Amino acid sequence: MQTFRYIIKALAFFAFYLLSVPDGFAQTDEKLTVKLEELVGSFNGRVGIYVQNMKTGKIATINCDTLFPTASMIKVSIQCGLMDKIEKGELQYNQKLVYRDSLLYAGEDILGSFKNGDTIQLSKVALLMITMSDNTASLWLQKLVGGEYINNWLQQNGFANTRVNSRVAGREAMREIFGWGVTTPREMCRLFTMIEEGKAVSEAASERMSRNLGRIYWDENALSQIPPYIRSSSKQGAVDNSRSETVFVNAPHGKYVFSIITKDLKDQSWQRDNESWTLIRKVSALLWHYYEPKNKWKPAGGIGKYMLHE
Repeated sequence: MQTFRYIIKALAFFAFYLLSVPDGFAQTDEKLTVKLEELVGSFNGRVGIYVQNMKTGKIATINCDTLFPTASMIKVSIQCGLMDKIEKGELQYNQKLVYRDSLLYAGEDILGSFKNGDTIQLSKVALLMITMSDNTASLWLQKLVGGEYINNWLQQNGFANTRVNSRVAGREAMREIFGWGVTTPREMCRLFTMIEEGKAVSEAASERMSRNLGRIYWDENALSQIPPYIRSSSKQGAVDNSRSETVFVNAPHGKYVFSIITKDLKDQSWQRDNESWTLIRKVSALLWHYYEPKNKWKPAGGIGKYMLHE
């Protein structure tokens, strides 16, 4: 009887260990980690990276559990909250919305050019939020769904750190530090993995979100280093003091996901050669050739002039 109790205690401890250790027994890819550390070694700012090979389960990380600003990457969480309400029948994906001037977020967004009283389908607003990263569309949908509702969805799905800060009661102090949203590279990759594996909200909702995330206009950085014929889903974020990108790549020899987020930047310029954006491109190129070493694709000569989106 005493032996049986010891066995039960041992099994309980083992189960607790599995739940408490990030990624379970995920093995670190030491070779890839060294290559990433070499890339970020002289970077003038703070960098967080999480990479996972979905075929082997191996990971490579740098500051992957450090809190970083999401900037526009928070729109993926807003999309999840939106789909959750649609799944529950509280909203419809094709319902008509009425635009009001009070919704305008100053900038050059497409939706900001609408006139007061114009109508648009919710589905198109969602597409603008993800594809164009339209801030007016994003804040409209966040208001429609509710920031607290989105954060509750994140909490219920095991995200300890990722949250919407802006326009959410009780999140003012975090907004002062991180802006619109806060996350970690590890959690951004987990969110994308849930969507791509059909586990975010529902299989159908995940498929819809994946399609939206595969139609990104802002493709000049990480995506520019992945062949255009490879289907990838992604979301980018950029404010003066932080640049970021999360990408799920359906590579021929095994899917992989990665997130790179920067903060405390010395270079806060908005030219294509910005240090953070250059690093994001280098990391993406490294990963593509690391996982697909026999693939000879490289960006076309002169492509740079076709990557100037602003």
